[in-house]
Amino acid sequence: MSEKILIADDEPSNRKILAQELVHRGFAVDTARGGREALAMIESTSPDLLILDYMMPDLSGLEVLKELRHKDNDTPVIMITAYGSVDRAVEAMKAGAYDFITRPFDPDHIDLVLRKALERQTLKREVEVLSEQIRNRYHLIVGESPKMKLAVEMARKAAASDATVLLLGESGTGKELFARFIHNHSGRANRPFIAINSVGLSKELLESDLFGHEQGAFTGAHKMKKGKIEVANGGTIFFDEIGDISREMQAKLLRFLQEREFERVGGITSISVDVRVITATNRDLWAAVKSGAFRDDLYHRLNVVAITPLPLRERKEDIPTLAEFFLRKSASATRRNVTAISDGAQARMIAYDWPGNVRELANAIERAVVLGSSPEISAADLPLGLESDPPTTTQENISYHDGVNAARKQLVITALWKTNGNRAAAARLLGLEAKYLLRLMKSLQIE
Repeated sequence: MSEKILIADDEPSNRKILAQELVHRGFAVDTARGGREALAMIESTSPDLLILDYMMPDLSGLEVLKELRHKDNDTPVIMITAYGSVDRAVEAMKAGAYDFITRPFDPDHIDLVLRKALERQTLKREVEVLSEQIRNRYHLIVGESPKMKLAVEMARKAAASDATVLLLGESGTGKELFARFIHNHSGRANRPFIAINSVGLSKELLESDLFGHEQGAFTGAHKMKKGKIEVANGGTIFFDEIGDISREMQAKLLRFLQEREFERVGGITSISVDVRVITATNRDLWAAVKSGAFRDDLYHRLNVVAITPLPLRERKEDIPTLAEFFLRKSASATRRNVTAISDGAQARMIAYDWPGNVRELANAIERAVVLGSSPEISAADLPLGLESDPPTTTQENISYHDGVNAARKQLVITALWKTNGNRAAAARLLGLEAKYLLRLMKSLQIE
């Protein structure tokens, strides 16, 4: 993705010569004939860097720079002029210019200045992105479930494209983890990942959060604010709980998905952005479409690649791996010397159906680490609701044969986890012949 440069100069020959030179050096270049045209183009195209002529008749480069900084626009600015002076240079630098260059200039010198300015801006963005990632340490645990591995493989393939992804499934199954996984494995990994959650926000607040607003757009809008879509330019926008937004917001979001442009609240200028869109919901969107609560055209725009992370009760073979991960994470965060999970605690975790899914498991382990009194989590350290719940099933009627197979599968999985996947050791632990264990694993579909 070539960096986009906007050159603003009222002299046609100057614009043409500089634009040709920069295009030759690999940049994408737009030009403006004056300061006012430059401001309009900045709003609509969001360039990565600006080259402004200091002296322009309608609006000087310095005035354009001051207007940008007043709007909290931090795009790097190179000021250029044929009438250089120390005072002008100082004034431009104080106003927020990255550098000040006088004509005639050496093309190699201006190329170096541009690349250093762009590198600095990239580093600034990367620091912001890394800071956000440090604050939100997400980790996707694949586990051993074949269906879960398939979902992760779909996510990995989706990451290689810019296709819109719809994440479906129950709360707590890790939909945001999948969204971050897709972003981190895409060509946008070094750009922002911005999450939006519509729950609890009014239509007005959600629209402002999504698209931003202009100064004076409504009471309390004391200055221009960029929306999260604009902030995510070049990266990924993750819209959680998409099934809860109003019909009016659905129409606005559909228009953005179709045109890849929007207006800030109170604004009239269309702003174009390049973002990857990932959405998620725990609702049955197709049922909402049939009932008229969700737009059919928006549904099909979102449902390009649909991925459904499994509820934890459908991948119990992953519970030991997940529990171990959350144990290490919680022990490190709380500085507690808790290093193991007892057999009794393992058995109860595997027997439990986890209606809150992975999120509930993480919370249960964290509670056990914080409140436990020994280096090993025992069944008594688990939440009371979990400790007292008998083994359950999601089926209303279950046969004796299915119940026995479910119990056998849980015993085998637990033995394999305790022996780090060593099948011979697991067979000895269960008191079985190794060959019989292999046949049993095949019949129970344990890989």
